[in-house]
Amino acid sequence: MDGKPGPDLVIFDCDGVLVDSEPISVAVLLEVFAEAGVPVGEDVAYSRFLGRSMASVAAIMEDEFGLAITPLHLESIRLRLYERFLDELMPIPGIAETLDTLTVARCVASSSQPERIALSLEITGLLERLAPHLYSSSMVKHGKPAPDLFLHAAGAMGCDPARCLVIEDSPAGVEAAQRAGMKVFAFTGGAHADRSGLRNALAPLHPDLIFDDMRLLPSLLRHAA
Repeated sequence: MDGKPGPDLVIFDCDGVLVDSEPISVAVLLEVFAEAGVPVGEDVAYSRFLGRSMASVAAIMEDEFGLAITPLHLESIRLRLYERFLDELMPIPGIAETLDTLTVARCVASSSQPERIALSLEITGLLERLAPHLYSSSMVKHGKPAPDLFLHAAGAMGCDPARCLVIEDSPAGVEAAQRAGMKVFAFTGGAHADRSGLRNALAPLHPDLIFDDMRLLPSLLRHAA
């Protein structure tokens, strides 16, 4: 980044970056799909679904597995997911302290629906630290790995994309940030990282940095210069 050191805006993905939700989400999806007669392996779910919107997941299920996702499926996924979130969802370790330490502007740009983003952040005590700057793939035409969502977030925050840093945990999200012309740090500290082989999936995309401890982020911002 040219000019002053560090970014003008940090854009956080939500699932797997702010809240440790990916194992819960994948478990619910696989449960509903299996009940619909189409069992999908956990490894396939992590490699194909991570970081993508429900619309993208539905398209993959229909195109590759022959399962048409109905409104009843979607409602079942939503109800089970929210029930488990209320019982189990935790923030990423160190994220609250990191948000309290950062002096740079920040926002959220997630493939999830606005309702789910707000609920996830509220349950984990992060909502007041990030609202009202919450942006969803439902606000743009194309979800990740297209750059639309990150460009929308930068525009809404009044920031030059070249001065933005994205924190992402999925290959689709890293690709979206790069296509938006933004710096991107790949985060591998979520509970799903080891079981999904996340670091190995992210490394070939050459993000600007790969890190696994959110408490290090304030000191790592110099790498975005």
